[in-house]
Amino acid sequence: MQLLFHETSENHEIKVYDTTELYGEKGSFRVLEFSNQAMQGALDLNHPQRILFEYPRAIIHLMEYNGPDFEDAFLIGHGIGTIAGYFADRRFKVAELDRQVVELSRAYFGSSTEQVMIGDGRELLKGEEADRYDFVIVDAFTEKGTPRHLISREFFRLAAEKLHPDGAVIMNLIGRGTKDKLIQAIHTTLSTELAYTKAFFLPAEKATDTQNVILMGGGRPIQLQERHMAGFQETRLGRGHVIKDR
Repeated sequence: MQLLFHETSENHEIKVYDTTELYGEKGSFRVLEFSNQAMQGALDLNHPQRILFEYPRAIIHLMEYNGPDFEDAFLIGHGIGTIAGYFADRRFKVAELDRQVVELSRAYFGSSTEQVMIGDGRELLKGEEADRYDFVIVDAFTEKGTPRHLISREFFRLAAEKLHPDGAVIMNLIGRGTKDKLIQAIHTTLSTELAYTKAFFLPAEKATDTQNVILMGGGRPIQLQERHMAGFQETRLGRGHVIKDR
């Protein structure tokens, strides 16, 4: 591993490094990592257009399949700019809490996302016009996981106000299997504000393994082609409690 950058900002411990192996694959990779070895993005230096992680590939498919002609998206959490970069011909407004993450994504990962606002994603979304967006995407993490104020009923109500009637919220979360009480609660809370919801999990060796989880909620039935979901499988979740702002 070749360490290129290592600092602690106001929000994260941040590392950028090059490695010749990523998840068992040999090659040449560059990684953005937060505390506790939490990878936030990775670039195949030999094939920069390749999307390495499964969850952005699955989110991209859900967006393309459910809104092939979509025009406007609001993304909370910039990372290395993978999703917004893929849709370079659409209008993306991105909220990122940490200015340094945006600077590193441009310096080390070639991100060219133009409309990036620095600040809390919920507060920035609050200032947007009603009925404007086709998608609101949440891909934001701290050491403790997705911030509570981005998974509450009040947040989903705000997001629904900013969406077109057929628009959708898509979330990348981290959970421990289908019995994860927090994931069940987020899904239940999402369903209180959006009529149609689905949950998608990557298969794991153990039911308690930490894994990416995608939740989607929208104003119309959610469609997909499983072969394009990068291994994510639709899963039914038990009912959880409704999360509210404290």
